[in-house]
Amino acid sequence: MLELVRASLDDDKAEELIVIELAGKSSIADFMVIASGRSTRQVSSMAENLRMKLIAAGIRRVGVEGLTQGDWVLLDAGDIIVHLFRPEVRAFYNLEKMWGSDMPGSAPVPPPEDPVPGISEADIAEEDMDEEDMAEEDMSEKGAASATA
Repeated sequence: MLELVRASLDDDKAEELIVIELAGKSSIADFMVIASGRSTRQVSSMAENLRMKLIAAGIRRVGVEGLTQGDWVLLDAGDIIVHLFRPEVRAFYNLEKMWGSDMPGSAPVPPPEDPVPGISEADIAEEDMDEEDMAEEDMSEKGAASATA
């Protein structure tokens, strides 16, 4: 399940992802994952995408707090607690220090080697370009609609 969490956050361009191993330190979970998003929209989107992937993987109860605000979203997937922050909020609460991310077993986690087998970086770049083109078309249509109104 930890690999699923890491891959999902990597897919959604999470920044500064770290995993803190809690086994033997706390009974609340085995792992705590902390990552940042650049905006409230990205943080909320990462959380919702991760929630859906966890449910699809068979996790029956995925608790979510803070989704509508998007400054700090907490996902409780049982053995894994995920905190997603905007950078300013993450710096303020500094959970890494509180939970001792410098302890053995806790370190920045590199992205998975091949998060989605069969999909290349070129495919991802092409998909990103398609999304940008669609966003530009939407803006053009809205501008045209405003001009005719």
